[in-house]
Amino acid sequence: MGGNMIADEVLVSTGIYDSVSKEPYAGYVVIKGDSILEVGRGEIPDKYKEPSIPVHDYGDATICAGFGDTHTFFTGFIIDNLGVDLSGTKNLEALGDIVRKALAQKEVKAVFGNHLCPELAKESQTEALLNEVSPDIPVVLFVPGHGTCAMNQKAREEFGFSPQACYAEALYKIMGIYLNDRTFVDDQLTAYMHMMNSRGVTSVKEMGFDDFYGFTDVLKEFDEEKKLSLRISFMSQPVGAPANMEYGKKMREKFQSEFVRFSGFNQMTDGLILAKQGHLVEPYEGTATVCEKDIDYDSIEREVLLADENGFRFTLHAEGDGAFRRILDIYEKCRRNEDGSLQNRHGITDLELTMPEDEERMAALNAFGEIYAQVYALDTYEGYVEAYKEAVGKRQERYLNYRSLKDHGVRLCGATDLPLLIPSIPESIYYGCANYGMDRQKRINPENGLTIAEMLDAWTINSQYAMQREDILGTLEAGKRADIVIFTGDLFRTPVEDILEIEVERTMVNGQEVYNRSKS
Repeated sequence: MGGNMIADEVLVSTGIYDSVSKEPYAGYVVIKGDSILEVGRGEIPDKYKEPSIPVHDYGDATICAGFGDTHTFFTGFIIDNLGVDLSGTKNLEALGDIVRKALAQKEVKAVFGNHLCPELAKESQTEALLNEVSPDIPVVLFVPGHGTCAMNQKAREEFGFSPQACYAEALYKIMGIYLNDRTFVDDQLTAYMHMMNSRGVTSVKEMGFDDFYGFTDVLKEFDEEKKLSLRISFMSQPVGAPANMEYGKKMREKFQSEFVRFSGFNQMTDGLILAKQGHLVEPYEGTATVCEKDIDYDSIEREVLLADENGFRFTLHAEGDGAFRRILDIYEKCRRNEDGSLQNRHGITDLELTMPEDEERMAALNAFGEIYAQVYALDTYEGYVEAYKEAVGKRQERYLNYRSLKDHGVRLCGATDLPLLIPSIPESIYYGCANYGMDRQKRINPENGLTIAEMLDAWTINSQYAMQREDILGTLEAGKRADIVIFTGDLFRTPVEDILEIEVERTMVNGQEVYNRSKS
C-alpha cells in the first residue's frame, strides 16, 4: 500500500462514528499510507472509484477510531502463562516429578508454574514436598487467576509474599526474573498485542512497577524493529521504592516514538469498599469507621507534587468518596493554568463512589477519569445492590455514577485494570450503558449509565487525551493516523440485549491491518 494511487483503501458504512459529530452517519473513510486522507458523508466521490482502489462496504456495521485502554497490566496478565503448565497435574507425585524436571534445566533462578489445581495448592503436604524437592531454589506455583499459589520456604524468604497474599503489588520481586526471560516475554507480548487488536484496542497505557525491571528494553527493541501493533504509553507505579524522578526523566528522553512513550506515575490510595478499605466521607453503615486502611496521604502528596514540579503526570486510585476528595485536594496544589485547569494531565482511576460537588472540582481541574465500565460483569445484581446497601446504605445509588460524572463535565476514559477485565466495547455498552449485572436479569441503577456515543468517546478521543495523543489519534478525521476499528454489526441500533453478539471484524493501525476476524 502507499504506491502512486491517490488512495489505498476506502471503507464504507451507514454506521460511521467519528467521535467528532457524536452520532453515527452513512459515509466513507479514505486511507492513504499511515493516515486518514478523507472522511465524508454520503456517496464516495468519483475520484476514489477507480478500479485500482479497493472499496470495502461494511453495510450497517459501526466503524470508529481505534480504542485506547488507559489502565492495563501486561506484566500481571502474563503470570497466568508463567512457567510450567500444571493444569493436568492431579497428585503430589506428578507435581514432584514436574518440579524436579524444571530444576534440572540450566541456570535456574526460580521455578514457576501456572494453573495448579486449587485443591492441590491448599494441601499442607504440597509445601512440604516443594521444600524437600527444592530447598535452595524458589518455587512458586500459581492457581488459575494467580490470586493464590503454592510455594516453598525459599520463595517466601526471597520474594516476601505468601500464598494468601500474592496480589499484584506483592509480586514485584519475581518480575525481574520473568521479564528478562526473552523467550517467554517476547512471545507473550506478541500474543498480548494480537489479543488486544482482536478487540479493537490500538493503544494502551501500561502500568509497570518501579523501573519495569528491564521490560523497557523489550519495548525499545520491539519499537525499533517495528514489531509493535499496539501503541504503548507506560507509567511507573512505585512499589519497591518511592517514585523515581530521575528514572522518569530518562524514560521521557528515551521514548519519543509514536508507539512508545513514558506517561508518568501511578499509585494506589484506598481499597475495596466492601472490605471497608475504601475511604468514605461519612462512616460505613452502622459503624464509626470511614476506612480500615491506613493511607499515607502526606507521602502521596509529596510524590505527586514532586512529579508535577518535574513535568510528570500522575494517576491515583479512588474507590471511596473520601479518597476521591483527598486526591482532588492534592491535585489542587499542583501547577495550574490561568483557567484553573492542571498544567499536567493528572487523572483518577476507579471512581466507584463520588460526590457531585467533588465531580465539579474534578471537571474544573480538567483531570481525566479512568473507568472500568465492564465491572458489573464481575457480580450479580444482588451482589452489587444488596452488598453495597449493607456497606454504604443509600449511597449505593451513587455507586459507579458515570452519568453524574459526565454531566458535571468530567472527561471519562475507557479502562479495564487488565487482567481484572479484558477490554470489550460491546461489554462496556452492555454493562456500563445498560448497567446489567453478571446474571443479566436486572439493571443496576440504570440512570447512572452512559449513552453509547459517550462510551465510544470514552474509549476513543478521551482515552487518547489521557495518553496525550489526541493530536493524531482518537477520531476519524483527515490527517489523523489510520487506527480504525470495524465491527460485525451496528452498535447503535442493535438491541442492547443482543449487543454482546457483536464482534470486531477488523482492526487497523497506521493504515495496516493488524486483525481480521475472517483470517484468524
